[in-house]
Amino acid sequence: MQVLFQSSSESPSSRGLGIIPCPIDRFDDTEKSVPHMGWNSSDLLNSQTDSLGMEELSYYYFVHSYCAKYMPEIYPDAVQWAHTTTQYGQELFISSVRKDNIFGTQFHPEKSGTAGLNLLDAWLRKSQPDRPSTPPSSHTFRSPKPKHNLTKRIIACMDVRANDEGNLVVTKGDQYDVRENSAPSSEQSAVTTGAVRNLGKPVSLAARYYSSGADELCLLNITSFRHSPLQDQPMLAVVRAAAKCVFVPLTIGGGIKETVDPDGTKRSALEVAGAYFRAGADKVSIGSEAVYAVENMRSTGKGDGTSAIERIAHVYGRQAVVVSIDPRRVYVDPEIYNGPYKDEVVRGRADAVDSERVKAWWYQCTVSGGRESRPVSVVQLARGAETLGAGEILLNSIDRDGTGLGFDLELVGLVRRSVKIPVVASSGAGKKEDFVEVFERGGVEAALAAGIFHREEVGIGEVKGALRAAGINVRN
Repeated sequence: MQVLFQSSSESPSSRGLGIIPCPIDRFDDTEKSVPHMGWNSSDLLNSQTDSLGMEELSYYYFVHSYCAKYMPEIYPDAVQWAHTTTQYGQELFISSVRKDNIFGTQFHPEKSGTAGLNLLDAWLRKSQPDRPSTPPSSHTFRSPKPKHNLTKRIIACMDVRANDEGNLVVTKGDQYDVRENSAPSSEQSAVTTGAVRNLGKPVSLAARYYSSGADELCLLNITSFRHSPLQDQPMLAVVRAAAKCVFVPLTIGGGIKETVDPDGTKRSALEVAGAYFRAGADKVSIGSEAVYAVENMRSTGKGDGTSAIERIAHVYGRQAVVVSIDPRRVYVDPEIYNGPYKDEVVRGRADAVDSERVKAWWYQCTVSGGRESRPVSVVQLARGAETLGAGEILLNSIDRDGTGLGFDLELVGLVRRSVKIPVVASSGAGKKEDFVEVFERGGVEAALAAGIFHREEVGIGEVKGALRAAGINVRN
């Protein structure tokens, strides 16, 4: 849609088609996260419904940092094209344009579930325009709404790996251990490690979560295939199959880095990401490589343009890059600790579990699935990733993973206050009330869970019901 306009501050030297006399500008991020990422409403300017089936009660999926601001006093001719507007924070922008046989949307219908599919169907079936070239006189300036309708997102995550028989399955670890533990027998003195935990088939689970109302899905490749991702035909096949039956955003992670195929062919992270995008992914998640890139940036003072974050964001946009952070607590004595992370030390809340109540700690980042600690804190990594071009932070917690104790609110709050891009809280959810708490107290844009959804201990519908009851806006 944006190419119909005159220009964009994203690339000032490149002109648009100029059909709509208005520029494209970046959102103001002083009081909200940018990119604008998630499900928001589109408000029709002339009626509650139109011939394309758009309704003001429907939500559509947006993911963008730049928009056409709705400013009738400054760009009156552009307003004649506006079909719907959307509010984000205190900014009102044009979310779709329509005139004669031209129709364009800022949101993504193909990722907007049933509402988006219905819109696409009506759009393709419509043979003649039914809207006059000159809008009716009722098309007047609409004052910005005092509150935007961006919903909180519930994300279902699936860790995918090959089991001992070589089949791809969805698994779930406890503190990142994905194998079943067998109780010791009378002859054994220790717990033995069992088979890979099998919680279902990736595509079947993805379809189930889509039908259950998940706002996004995340597929993390934790199998050995990730060492040669472009030859990982099973995982690419999973993404293609999921994209055929899931019409919400898909994030793919695992092995998004520079690799070398068994035959010695070098593959760049950009090439790997491109393969997953063409298979149907909307975003890629980068983990360990992001840590190394931030460490390099901190040592040199700037990014060198070669990291996976920078290269993928430059080609596909920062909204396509998620940085997954795996921090672990480092306990300290707050009365005497004077180390480099003293400003990031947090104390256990008064209402925390007993083991946390009287302790203090800072968060150290890890690589290789939490197996190796690195000399970088969670705040340093989050800010560094944002600087390099990440569009979203997926914030895990090694200490809370698989515990069911709830999200680590100290960790979530620390990172949320440190960056201006969206943050997804992950690890620790055990009940529906945990989601209410992390949105009310953590201020994040999205929350992710895996095990409780896989085991059907809590349903996505139950979570959304609890959020609605608490007055938190979610997509039906």
